[in-house]
Amino acid sequence: MDLSHTGKILMALGAVLFVLGALLALNVRIPFLGHLPGDIAIQRKGFSFTFPIITCILLSVALSILLNLFSRR
Repeated sequence: MDLSHTGKILMALGAVLFVLGALLALNVRIPFLGHLPGDIAIQRKGFSFTFPIITCILLSVALSILLNLFSRR
């Protein structure tokens, strides 16, 4: 069984997780992330709720495209 393809995918995912972790550790904010039109934000006195639904959808599409590019045989 050839596991080199699986190894490449795991290394790519590890690199992505490393970059995301570094951005979080450095407290880097991506300006548009979570503030797209369609994201739900409710603010009341003493209460705030944010559900970035459009951001989640866009990130899901982007990750699906990347994974499809890496998993082509």
